[in-house]
Amino acid sequence: MNITQGKVIRPQKVVIYGVEGIGKTTFAAAFPDPLFIDTEGSTVHLDVKRTDKPLNWDDLINTVHEVWTAPGLCKTLVIDTLDWAEQLCVNHVCQTNGKSSIEAFGYGKGYTILGETFQQLLKELDNVIQSGANVVLTAHAKMRKFEQPDETGSYDRWEMKLSKYVAPLIKEWADMVLFANYKTILVADENGKKKAQGGRRVIYTSHHPCWDAKNRHGLPDEIDLDYKAIKDAIEPKTAKKAAKKKEPAQDTSRASSAVDVPEKVMELLRRDDIAEEEVRKVIVDRGKFRPATWQEMDEAGFVDKWVIPYWDNIRDMIQSDPHRLPF
Repeated sequence: MNITQGKVIRPQKVVIYGVEGIGKTTFAAAFPDPLFIDTEGSTVHLDVKRTDKPLNWDDLINTVHEVWTAPGLCKTLVIDTLDWAEQLCVNHVCQTNGKSSIEAFGYGKGYTILGETFQQLLKELDNVIQSGANVVLTAHAKMRKFEQPDETGSYDRWEMKLSKYVAPLIKEWADMVLFANYKTILVADENGKKKAQGGRRVIYTSHHPCWDAKNRHGLPDEIDLDYKAIKDAIEPKTAKKAAKKKEPAQDTSRASSAVDVPEKVMELLRRDDIAEEEVRKVIVDRGKFRPATWQEMDEAGFVDKWVIPYWDNIRDMIQSDPHRLPF
């Protein structure tokens, strides 16, 4: 038995649906390295990658199949839109069964077959997730009259523009179902007449009697229509912050400026609080060695033959210099 614990970080399945022209495609384009299966020409004004438009259901399935069998094509696959994908599936079901329409099956049988067939796409999209890429599906919204069976009255409700057999599959499959709409506020004038004002574009992330929505990341019920609002859920910071290394105490002695100094000289510099530049100046002034690096002086044997043996003299000359700069 293999038991694991903790959150499992994986790519996300995101559905964004909303009213016409609100910016669903632009929102999807903000995901990491997107590749669009663009069915309506919605990306023509966006600088994004796109595939050829699939002409039928088999084309769509094969296109998605190619994405997950060729890792690295993208980090996010976008199907824009689900409405169109469902219509391809409807056409396929009707053609395969020799029917003129989905209603021609009778007794809802056509819709049952539609739901079963549509799951082929979801299985291919699951493989995209397994390959390491996010999946974003866009859809249009429709409003319908909804009546609670145990209550009187009815109200308008926003739903995805999909059949009642496909929509539940999508909602169950997705990690996020986001509803995008314009938020308006009713303001009463001096005569008490209310007028709508505003029009801010927002995303609703949780279920409401007036719309379908859900998320598994604890997002606020309402957020701006901006990818940044969900970025942490899509691109989680998985790496733990490295423990901050304790920096060694700052060396305030003159020797702290030493560069490329042999350790045997460095010990003397620290002991007598002398900077390596001061020692180098004595060496050059006495004509003992041309200006060079400590490594060159050490390799030439100058350190062992002159610096170390005459260190006391070097130290005294430095410390007795009346022009020596204070620390």
